[in-house]
Amino acid sequence: MAPVAFWSNPGAYINWAARAKPAIFWSIVVGGFGPVLLFTVPPIRRYFGDGPRPQIPLTYPVPHGPRKRPAGYDD
Repeated sequence: MAPVAFWSNPGAYINWAARAKPAIFWSIVVGGFGPVLLFTVPPIRRYFGDGPRPQIPLTYPVPHGPRKRPAGYDD
């Protein structure tokens, strides 16, 4: 079967592309969902209670007061 021009008959072209070049066809289909998911997933996550993440600490917390020496571990 010869390749079909897209603008003359889009349905036949999509059918031909799905059979003749499935990897390219499905990569375009899956990639087309990216922009849609960009605008639909965050509101859905907020609806189900997935809030903002706690900030990652950038330093090690230093304890207040003097440091206690360990006892009972002498050789």
